Amino acid sequence: MKILDRYILLAYLKTFFSVFIILMFIFVLQTIWLYIAELAGKDLDSTIVLKFLWFVSPTLIPLVLPLTILVASLMVFGSLSEHYEFAAMKSTGISLQRAMGSLMFFIVILSAIAFIFANNIIPYSQYKFKNLRRNISQVSPAMAITEGQFSPIGDDFNIKVEKKTGENGQYLDQVIIHTKNNINPNKNATVIIAEKGELKSQLGSNTLSLVLMNGNYYDDILTRNTHKNSKLPFVKSYFDEYTLHIDLSKINDVDIEKENDFNDQNMFTISELRKEIDSLASRYSYDIRTFTEETYFRTGLTQLYLKRNQATSNIEEVIFETRDDLLDQFDVKTQEELLSLAINNVNHTKQQVLSKKKDFAKKVTQLNKHEIALHEKYVLAIACVVLFFVGAPLGAIIRKGGMGLPMVVAISLFLTYHFIGIFAKNSAADGTLHPLIASWLSTLILMPLGVWLTLRATSDQGIFDTDAFIAGITRPFRRLIKYKKNKKIK
Repeated sequence: MKILDRYILLAYLKTFFSVFIILMFIFVLQTIWLYIAELAGKDLDSTIVLKFLWFVSPTLIPLVLPLTILVASLMVFGSLSEHYEFAAMKSTGISLQRAMGSLMFFIVILSAIAFIFANNIIPYSQYKFKNLRRNISQVSPAMAITEGQFSPIGDDFNIKVEKKTGENGQYLDQVIIHTKNNINPNKNATVIIAEKGELKSQLGSNTLSLVLMNGNYYDDILTRNTHKNSKLPFVKSYFDEYTLHIDLSKINDVDIEKENDFNDQNMFTISELRKEIDSLASRYSYDIRTFTEETYFRTGLTQLYLKRNQATSNIEEVIFETRDDLLDQFDVKTQEELLSLAINNVNHTKQQVLSKKKDFAKKVTQLNKHEIALHEKYVLAIACVVLFFVGAPLGAIIRKGGMGLPMVVAISLFLTYHFIGIFAKNSAADGTLHPLIASWLSTLILMPLGVWLTLRATSDQGIFDTDAFIAGITRPFRRLIKYKKNKKIK
């Protein structure tokens, strides 16, 4: 390695690691602030808190690493240009691309490491982070209950409340509780709905009492008759006050290291994502095909075809031949009953279609999220290279080093890049954009910018040629003045 390459590489590495540590520290603090409610007030050991931060740190790399590359490139090349070191290099015949040679090699290696990291380390850390967060939430039931969503309390209860009040959040409004039984642990056998609730416990007691007021109790009934079970029988009762006891000995003895079963697209590697995407796509196609066949069968057209004309192979011909005189074969009262039955069938089918539409939309969203997660692993590696070719020539153009202007420019560019990516992925989740386009959109937008900035910096041109811009605006006026002068001379 030549002295020049070593000099630029060492300057870049010092700046890179300094910026990386500072940005990682900032993002970790932001994460602590985000999850402070889940960590505070639970008497957690310091090692558990450190482990929580250790598992969440790798998930911050997709944000920290590209921003670090952009900031470091701006600062290093801005400083070299500010101190006329690039001018000295160019006077000896060394171009900007030649000066970037050693850093290009470093960025390519870093991109490969980022890809391996995104494919192996981040999914594992995401899995461990979710497990630890899930287990911590069981340590303190009062703190684990989140407003507006179902919160697991132990392994048998799921509680949802609209609002928590009181000094310790012990007063609950609009409580919904799902409990499981020993016969079918995966099914919510009992549902309790109450207007008010209060959490009570005595000092030193291993039992937490949840007192519910003005509610209903729904309990499923299981019989040996499968036909009756298909109708989902249940018992409903009303209560003015009902006390539910929760055994805190099991909750307080929660194993923080317990492995839970999660199915999140961010926890999969590329090979696992490909299998999961194929599985989701196959199930989605099968569900649509099955629902279409069932809906068609419920219309009765297949039975009509078999009864009216066994020899005819085209059902449309049968409908065309019989639709005019079909009702005329019955009396008026029967016609009214048939029409009423048909209207009810149509309304029922319409409700089923609307319900299935929402179900299919959720499946499409899940499938799109898996595809986005797959492409994001490649995007991180390519984004590192693209942002380097944006930051390095831009730093040479603005000719300003340090943490001032380069940091402002870098944050502005990165926020633009990040927000475009977020909006595109949100659009892809509901099917507005294709997941492939949404994942690569922000990177593809910055790629031409990097090429353009590199060309401008190589030819010693600024971002905007002010003289040419002013000359272009004033050219018509100068021509008019010149024309008038020539006319006076004549």
